[in-house]
Amino acid sequence: MDCPSEEQLIRNKLEAMSGVAHLAFDLPARQLSVFHDGPIDAVENALDALQLGSKRLHTEASEQTSFATNANQRKTLWIILLINFGFFLIESTTGIFSKSMGLVADSLDMLADAFVYGLSLFAVGGSLHRKKRIATIAGYLQISLAALGFLEVCRRFLGVDDAPEPSTMIIVSLLALGANALCLYLLQQSKNKEEAHMKASMIFTSNDVIINIGVMVAGLLVYVFQSNIPDLLIGTIVFLLVMRGALRILKLGR
Repeated sequence: MDCPSEEQLIRNKLEAMSGVAHLAFDLPARQLSVFHDGPIDAVENALDALQLGSKRLHTEASEQTSFATNANQRKTLWIILLINFGFFLIESTTGIFSKSMGLVADSLDMLADAFVYGLSLFAVGGSLHRKKRIATIAGYLQISLAALGFLEVCRRFLGVDDAPEPSTMIIVSLLALGANALCLYLLQQSKNKEEAHMKASMIFTSNDVIINIGVMVAGLLVYVFQSNIPDLLIGTIVFLLVMRGALRILKLGR
């Protein structure tokens, strides 16, 4: 259990079980606390079926019976979702016109982030069938887009194409870096920043910052060498990350 998509996978599996009252995730520590009524065997069997390498650490009695949700946390995640989706549109459009596969790939990574946050927010209060349907659509859409991206990268490796516009790569990536920095700031300012889900979101967004910097570096190398190879390499790396995330999201639909 090391990412928000796996958290949603576990939620889909356990929240539908009778007796499970609340799930408390600590993704950085790879731990889950299950508040339940009844034998632990059913919970353990459900987790084993997911093949995530789960292992029980301990079990103890708890007197907690109510678990509140926080509107501030939901508002913060909504803002981050909209920022990610907005930059998916910006980067995909500028990437196509500037012939940069790095920007196109980064836009899909932004879309993948938006899907993960969306799955958590849209599915609240919804049926298990609805959650699985959203996850399946999101996963296949990401795989299709990433596959098209790989095909275009291969075509450009084998063909003779002009180098992308390095200035556009650098400027748009810098803007995306600023957007992710804003997301990190909002998460840091949240009253619930110490909660496991918010910490996981911060880790998720920090990874996006690294990708933004990678695209900027690729843009500089394109400018220096007047070659599209740096752009194709960073595009390939990010497409692989998007594909990996899509496969995880597809697990949510099973």
